[in-house]
Amino acid sequence: MSKIGVEESLTNIQEALREKGFDVVEIKQEADAKNLDCCVVTGLETNVMGIIDTSSKASIIEANGLSADEVCREVENKINSIQ
Repeated sequence: MSKIGVEESLTNIQEALREKGFDVVEIKQEADAKNLDCCVVTGLETNVMGIIDTSSKASIIEANGLSADEVCREVENKINSIQ
């Protein structure tokens, strides 16, 4: 089963992903992003300089402006592309 990390403020997306059968982990800090297949973030803390330190090799999906269904589709697409 794919393990998906979702920022703690995105509870509607967490619920939608759980309904789809994903193992959802709430991301509260950087360490929570380890060993995940995909991460869903708000996108509100965009790195302006373009320099990103990642603690995870997981795909990142910015949920800003997307519905829960759209995020679920994005997650499914990312997971299917890495399998």
